[in-house]
Amino acid sequence: MRKFKEVLLKSLLWISAAITVGILIFILGFIFLRGYKLINIDFITKNYSASGDGGILPMIIATLYTVVISIVVATPIGILAAIYLTEYAKQGKVVKIIRFATESLSGIPSIVYGLFGSIFFVVTLKLGYSILAGSLTVAIIILPVIIRTTEEALKAVPPSYKEASLGLGATRFQTLYKVIVPSAIPGILVGVILSVGRVVGESAAILLTAGTVAKMPKGIMSSARTLTVQSYLVTQESGDIGQATAVGIVLIVIILILNILTKLISKKFNKANY
Repeated sequence: MRKFKEVLLKSLLWISAAITVGILIFILGFIFLRGYKLINIDFITKNYSASGDGGILPMIIATLYTVVISIVVATPIGILAAIYLTEYAKQGKVVKIIRFATESLSGIPSIVYGLFGSIFFVVTLKLGYSILAGSLTVAIIILPVIIRTTEEALKAVPPSYKEASLGLGATRFQTLYKVIVPSAIPGILVGVILSVGRVVGESAAILLTAGTVAKMPKGIMSSARTLTVQSYLVTQESGDIGQATAVGIVLIVIILILNILTKLISKKFNKANY
């Protein structure tokens, strides 16, 4: 009976894994089969044209702007918040309130963030429809991911590291930034990778805060159209699934490149710690 249960459990695990991988392959296959014919140098390097013979270079630049700004804003705030919750805060009402707020932020639909960003950043702070307004809105969206993953990474550091550092006469702050945080960096980078994927894939919040201008952005105060917004608008306006899937292929490639770079950095930190 025990052997039967083990075989049944293993079978269910394999079936679940196969279904998951199968769905991924199906989605990627559908996107590549529909869009790969449109991928060429002109499509990637030319400016956008409403006639349909232009490229998506302005959207790529706007997407990269959004990723960099949102990560630069959210990462230090998220890491510092996680350090406070893990290393300094007493487990009481304040910590419970912060954790509840973090969990609540992660459950709010992105359209609500977009409405908040359009009212607060676009209108109240008078940033207008701009890459900066969109990036700040998305930075709030990714904060919960960075905070939670950083917390788990800090908790995963062996207590003996901290005890050894304090035993050698290091202060609590020295132990934190010389021992604990460097050891947790690979885990922190996982949160950054997840956040990059969320930023690149965001559309509703960007649509309501950065605008839909399909021109090359002159700076972070310019209104712009990201790749996801471009994919949505092309499908909505002309029903052109081919161009939308071609944009999807570019998005997948950008995410893969960013993930590979982040993992290479993570490996370097791992080698430096050992």
